[in-house]
Amino acid sequence: MSLSKKRKVDTECRIFQEKWTSSYMFTEVNGKPVCLVCMRQVLVLKEYNIRHHYETQHGEKYSSFHGELRKQKVNEMLVEVSDAAVKASYVIASQVALASKPYSEGEFVKNCILKAAEIVCPEKRQAFANISLTRNTVADRISEQWADLDSQLKRKVESFLAFSVAIDESTDITDVAQLAIFIRGVDDTLTVTEEFLELVPMTDTTTAEDIFRSVVGALDRVGADWSRAVSLATDGVPSMIGKKAGVVTKFREKVQAANREGDFWTFPCILHQEALCCKSLKMDHVMEVVVRTVNFIRARGLNHRQFDSLLSDCNITHGLPYHAEVRWLSRGAVLKRFFDLRGEIGQFMEKKGKPVKKLQCPLWLQDLAFMVDITEHLNNLSRMLQGRKKIVTQYYDSIHAFKLKLTLWETQIASGDPAHFPCLRDVCAASVNPDVKQYKDKISGLLREFEKRFQVFSELETEFAVFHSPFTVRASDVPVDMQLEIIDLQPNMQCDVELKDKFASVGLDTFYKYLLPRYPKLTALAAKMLSMFGTTYLCEQVFSLMTINKTKLLSKLTHKHLNEILKLAATQDMMPDIDALVQAKRCQVSGANTEQD
Repeated sequence: MSLSKKRKVDTECRIFQEKWTSSYMFTEVNGKPVCLVCMRQVLVLKEYNIRHHYETQHGEKYSSFHGELRKQKVNEMLVEVSDAAVKASYVIASQVALASKPYSEGEFVKNCILKAAEIVCPEKRQAFANISLTRNTVADRISEQWADLDSQLKRKVESFLAFSVAIDESTDITDVAQLAIFIRGVDDTLTVTEEFLELVPMTDTTTAEDIFRSVVGALDRVGADWSRAVSLATDGVPSMIGKKAGVVTKFREKVQAANREGDFWTFPCILHQEALCCKSLKMDHVMEVVVRTVNFIRARGLNHRQFDSLLSDCNITHGLPYHAEVRWLSRGAVLKRFFDLRGEIGQFMEKKGKPVKKLQCPLWLQDLAFMVDITEHLNNLSRMLQGRKKIVTQYYDSIHAFKLKLTLWETQIASGDPAHFPCLRDVCAASVNPDVKQYKDKISGLLREFEKRFQVFSELETEFAVFHSPFTVRASDVPVDMQLEIIDLQPNMQCDVELKDKFASVGLDTFYKYLLPRYPKLTALAAKMLSMFGTTYLCEQVFSLMTINKTKLLSKLTHKHLNEILKLAATQDMMPDIDALVQAKRCQVSGANTEQD
């Protein structure tokens, strides 16, 4: 028989008939008949093949189903086949984004699932094979979940009584400046929503005007009401906080144009300000020796291995970390390890012909010990300031407490007592005529720097006092429009045991919900306080995710896809409504098994 006369199944225009769904419990998926019971495909679309599969495999079990009962059973199977596979693809695509994996990982995950199914439940293998996890499908699923989260955020933004914004800018692996924007708002039930808004690529200049336009565009896109803006947190660089043409100035002008009577505050990131305060100590002569020595050991592979071997011989398990200026806690970790290992470091450097003469100088060792102690105190403060969902008064309390500690240390050091500086105390105990009092000026300078850099807290002390302790603040000390509510509240706090217990047992963000709707002025103040950002910590976290997702090997990741991935990874209070998304989808069969009858 010639090739031209051979039957070509694909050209015979065989069409799946709807009656086969009810008669034989089959459905059509991507042009192929799939059994609703066992999820296997019949290769050739012929009624004989479909009927033969049903009668030989499932006829005995399902022949007793007739009429409405059979129709109901078939409909249940159709929903199960379609929805389960599509929902699984959404869930797995979301996990790919959360794990910062490339889209192509979806196919690898599917292959692993199929291998496991062949061993654990071979009869269900086809059900897993129906989950579509191709690169394009994963990209589409992530895009659709991003769109769902974005629509949820728009609805939430519409309900905000007050909101604040945090912005920061960094550069990705392709030298494109990326502007991270977070929004934090409070609705009429005093529920706080803190969410990643957008990552805006800035492919040209990054002037204050460029950044401002990007922020305005992102807020307008989600329908933010500018009259309800309360504060803006930035990283504190000149382009952000410039008095004449900075982003902060432009932002304030736009807010005040929308609401001339409202107050607007700006916060240079408290974490950045705290890190800048550290530099006021001006002890570069210590850090220079430490960094040079650490780099000599760590930057050369042979030196690093030999130093680790020396530590191992001394039963020391932890080596020297690198120092990085951009990492807030790096300096403290390096200093502490250098101080603890100063004996081994001195011995190693002597062997290498690079002796560290400063390690033999008692005065330099005192400076090193002081730097270790004060940096440890500053790092403890930094750790307290980090984290999500913090209320701005928590930052105020931490900074205020640290300033009180500085005042105490200033007095103690002036009298020659390094009680809260253990490393300095140990070095002084081993020295002859140690001079502790010289560090008083260092602490005094640090205290002045804290007072200077955290002036915004002084401006908000009255509001903080009312919000933090509404039952003890004096009515005469609060704004006029709140005085009557304060007077009404305080006797109730004394008499209402339940209200008093709530204040003691729950957080401030929850307590003020119990004051609704009797105290509108107080709860309006609470909404503003609860909406404030104090740091750009969340932006820094997003930049870390950006660095993981956009690498040298994945430098072609588009701005749109990067934004969608980060949206899923950084979301906090919202979850994509996968069930709603599934309703619009049909099962896409990928790599399905076939059966030829």
